[in-house]
Amino acid sequence: MSITIAVPKETASGERRVALVPSVLKSLDKLGVDVRIQRGAGEAAGFTDDQYEGVTWADKANDLYDGADVILRVQPPSVEEAGKLPEGSIVMGFMTPHEGDSRIRNLCKRKVTSFALELVPRITRAQGIDALSSQANLGGYKCALLAAHLSPKLFPMLTTAAGTVRPARVVVIGAGVAGLQAIATAKRLGAIVEAYDVRSATKEQVESLGGKFIDTGVSAEGEGGYARELTDEEKAKQAEVLAQHIAQADAVVTTAAIPGRPAPKLIDKATVERMKPGAVIVDMAAETGGNCELTEAGKDVEHGGVIIAGPKNIPSMAATHASEMYARNLRNLLDLLIKDGELHLDWDDQVIAESCLTHEGDVRHAPTRERMEGDK
Repeated sequence: MSITIAVPKETASGERRVALVPSVLKSLDKLGVDVRIQRGAGEAAGFTDDQYEGVTWADKANDLYDGADVILRVQPPSVEEAGKLPEGSIVMGFMTPHEGDSRIRNLCKRKVTSFALELVPRITRAQGIDALSSQANLGGYKCALLAAHLSPKLFPMLTTAAGTVRPARVVVIGAGVAGLQAIATAKRLGAIVEAYDVRSATKEQVESLGGKFIDTGVSAEGEGGYARELTDEEKAKQAEVLAQHIAQADAVVTTAAIPGRPAPKLIDKATVERMKPGAVIVDMAAETGGNCELTEAGKDVEHGGVIIAGPKNIPSMAATHASEMYARNLRNLLDLLIKDGELHLDWDDQVIAESCLTHEGDVRHAPTRERMEGDK
């Protein structure tokens, strides 16, 4: 009997992405699987039902999950959905392992094996599965465009019969995948771009994109490609230097994040009040508390003539390409799980072992397990 893969229509508010797109569906033939999709699953991302050829359709979630072996998702299932997944099935997607304990307990009760794409190790072999990076790339692009849209100034220098328009000054904070894309996009739009990251190793990458690296004298190289948390003294020194550059900027894009923790506060109220009227801050970390003290997730806040935008679910703004990239991430993970038409979980494989959140009623991800045991 072949493996049945189920793809639901996302129900989270504002989510337009889908976990499987027609182009990736065609490549699943090589794995020898059957695919079942909920009607309308891809419509918000620009993929109509008739583009998915050779699949079985389900009108309701209950019909979709009946007998499913593997479930592909974008957002994690709700608490209720997690309690209704087929017992012993596999679910793959963003699982927000640092929160949602009730959902995780329900996954354990159903003995669901869940793979959280947030936990995929940042190693060379796993780059094709790294959904955080693929989606952050789109996020950085969209944030740069949003900054240009909200700014009352033009980003490029223009020489016209009415005089010359000077280019805007853009500061990008955080030079990870999202930050580097924001730098590249702002630069392509013609802005003068400065960028900062606590990891000094990113200086060369920033400069290769045409940006100027802001040196604060603070370095925080961390494990796995992430930055470590700074000491209070380092934070103060960093903030002092950054505040000077931010005060002169026409637009600021912040992308700094620490996995599993609230976003670091890098721009306080006093710094915002030093900025020029008409300046813009686009806070990509709004959903985890924001890099700016005044950020409100899902809102544009005006303070002293400065606009602070806190967009939510930014990759969903580019749902078509975001879905295509995400679906390829899932497809590459499936390659590790399906061998000769059968499911095979190789716990000696670093990618499988480290990305697994729950399995056979247990929480395998140690930080999540320790947190949940501590909350009892």
